[in-house]
Amino acid sequence: MREADIIVVGGGPAGVSAAVEAAKSGLSVVLCEQRPALGGAIHRQPAEGAAPVAALPSLARRWQSLSAKLSASRVEVRTRRAFVGIDSTGAVLIDDRAAGKVEVRRPRALILACGAVERVRPRPGWHLPGVAAAGGLQVMLKEGRVPEGRVLLAGSGPLLLALAAQMTAAGNPPVAVVEEGDPVSWPLAATRLLTHPFILPDMAVLMMPVLLRRFLWRRGTRLTEITQSADMLSARLRAPDGREERFEVDRIGLHDGLRANDFGLTADPPSGLVILRAGDLREVLGAHAAEADGAEAGREAAARLEGRPSCGSGSAMRRHRALQHRLSRIFAPAQGATVLRDCPDETVICRCEGRTIGHLKEQLAGPDAVSARELRLNGRFGMGACQGRFCSEWALSLMSELRRSAGVPASPPDFAETGVCRWPLRPVALSSLANAGIYDDTRTERHIEGISA
Repeated sequence: MREADIIVVGGGPAGVSAAVEAAKSGLSVVLCEQRPALGGAIHRQPAEGAAPVAALPSLARRWQSLSAKLSASRVEVRTRRAFVGIDSTGAVLIDDRAAGKVEVRRPRALILACGAVERVRPRPGWHLPGVAAAGGLQVMLKEGRVPEGRVLLAGSGPLLLALAAQMTAAGNPPVAVVEEGDPVSWPLAATRLLTHPFILPDMAVLMMPVLLRRFLWRRGTRLTEITQSADMLSARLRAPDGREERFEVDRIGLHDGLRANDFGLTADPPSGLVILRAGDLREVLGAHAAEADGAEAGREAAARLEGRPSCGSGSAMRRHRALQHRLSRIFAPAQGATVLRDCPDETVICRCEGRTIGHLKEQLAGPDAVSARELRLNGRFGMGACQGRFCSEWALSLMSELRRSAGVPASPPDFAETGVCRWPLRPVALSSLANAGIYDDTRTERHIEGISA
């Protein structure tokens, strides 16, 4: 493989758009995607033989157009390639999962377009078998496996309605969607969504099962507790007026928004390598914004390498940012933000290590101040298989809440204080590192004995 001028990581809308735009300059571009097919989370391809899940109308059209542009470009696409980091010399490490080895590449620019990750707020019982992220249930559905049994979706955000509509189309609508916000109570803000006409067909698709009463839509309602009841899960809900309701279900999907998938990315890249972030990795604004932002990143990378000024206008991003602000407002929790310190002490924070709110309180109860790094190393928060990818946000948030309630004048702990910001970003097999190879421009692979750390 000839060494590329630009490597783009991530095969979703942002990554594909960035690769297409960068290639227009005549520079060589390689697009790496960790899954067997492009699409990212939003356009995830079904397993072989499975029926595809229909995407929202506006998204489906955009992906078809973007895929056609990619096919007509000179971008080199490499699937089953996972980005694992950058070594101290500026070499980019790509895990070739099919070959079981790490490729050591030396591009002139790197565009990271790894998308977003789902946020799931800790609740009593959220760690029980049968409870998953709503995005995980959507992955099952898109890969051709319809979630079986009675399913309840809870949390906040448009993804819950999107998944509910997809499950309904697949033949198993959820018994209820429990939405902490109350979009209906914001008629003026909802009306302003009409200034973004491209989402109107999507809104119609999302609301049709609600209007046809294919499932219950509990607005302004919070799922406060999940317990095991025989072979079922019992979900306790609390309405804005304090009334409680229970549902007995087989599965529960939780969703509390999205955040950038920048876990562990260092703020100090090696000198000489141009690194840009694009799409939801830079700012979570949705698939349409990710495509626009990816295109700007591709143009900027090419401009930097060619020594000319970038020409990004940013106007498209401003429109998408305004749309996201309006969506966030109408889906804001009607009962206010959850205070983690008020949850029972047995509530699990770190699922990998089984660490609870009570464990965190004990860790902070001593006479000496505890740093975020000590909380991780001594308290085992974020020391499991995910290395804090999902629990660090909540552990640090609770740490800050407890400090404020104790009257301790301290700024909120920064994620970098945990010591997790490092290369490589994710676990990689030692056998793959042992087989690491570096490519030169004669398309021959040269084995190397090790990687600089």
